[in-house]
Amino acid sequence: MIKSMTGFGRCETTRENCRFTVEMKSVNHRYLDVNIKMPKKLNFFESAIRSELKKYISRGKVDVFIDYEDFTENTASIRYNRDIAAEYMKYLRQMAREFELEDDVRVSTLSRYPEVFSMEEQTVDEEKLWKELQEAISGAAQGFVQTRIAEGEHLKEDLTGKLDGMLALVDAIEQRSPQMLQEYRDRLLAKVQELLGDNKVDEGRLLTEVTLFADKVCVDEELVRLRSHIEATKKTLEEGGSIGRKLDFIAQEMNREANTTLSKANDLEISQYAIELKTEIEKVREQIQNIE
Repeated sequence: MIKSMTGFGRCETTRENCRFTVEMKSVNHRYLDVNIKMPKKLNFFESAIRSELKKYISRGKVDVFIDYEDFTENTASIRYNRDIAAEYMKYLRQMAREFELEDDVRVSTLSRYPEVFSMEEQTVDEEKLWKELQEAISGAAQGFVQTRIAEGEHLKEDLTGKLDGMLALVDAIEQRSPQMLQEYRDRLLAKVQELLGDNKVDEGRLLTEVTLFADKVCVDEELVRLRSHIEATKKTLEEGGSIGRKLDFIAQEMNREANTTLSKANDLEISQYAIELKTEIEKVREQIQNIE
C-alpha cells in the first residue's frame, strides 16, 4: 500500500485521574518535520513522543496538539521547614538581647518569613503518566495512518490512469514516426523531381538523405526508456511503502526523455504528442509530491 502525506488523526483517553486529547494533521514535506504543542508539564516527554511518532510516519510536516486535564484535586502540598524557622528564632532572640528589645515574635509573624512555609508539587508517576499519554498518541497515530492509506489508494488509482494515458501517447509517437519518414521521403522526392525534370533521380543519394534525416529525428531510444520508466513507476506503486522519493526521481527521468523527444521532433503531430506527454508527466510529478 502507499500512503499520502496528507492525514488527520484524533484520540481521547480518559482515566480516573486525567484526560488526554491528541490531534494530528500533516501536509507535504521533503522530510519528517514534527511540531508538537503541549502543556509545559509534559515537556520532558518530547523525545519519547517523537520516537513514538516515527513508528508510524517517515515523511511529512506533522502538527501534533496534546491537551492534558488533571482531575487530581490536591496537586500541591504545604511543607513546614522547621530548621529554617529555628534559625529565624535564634537570630531574632539574639537581636532582642543585644538591642534590649522586647521579644514579641508571634507565630503569625514567623510564618511569613521566606521559606518557613513552601509549596511542593506532589511527585508525578512519570511511568504511569507516559503510559496513558502513549496510549492517546498511539490511537491518534493509528487513525492518522488510516486516513493516509485511504488517500494513498486514491492517489494510486489516479496515477495509474495517468500512466496508462502516457503509454498511449508513447504508442502514438511510435506509430507516427515511420509515417513521418515516408512523408519526408515523398516530399524530398517530389522536390528533386521538380528540380531535375525528366532526368533520372539518384535513388542512392535520396536514400542517404532520408537516412540522415531519420538519424536526426529518431526517438526510438527515448521512447524505450520512457516506456521502461512508466512501467517502473507502475511496479513501484504496486510494491508500496515509502516510495515518494523514488517515484520523484523516476518522474524527473521521464521528463528528461520527453524533453529530448520534443526537441528532436520535426513533425507537428509528434510535437503535439510530446507536449501532451510532458503535461501528463508534470501532473504525475505533482501527485507524487503527495506520496510518503
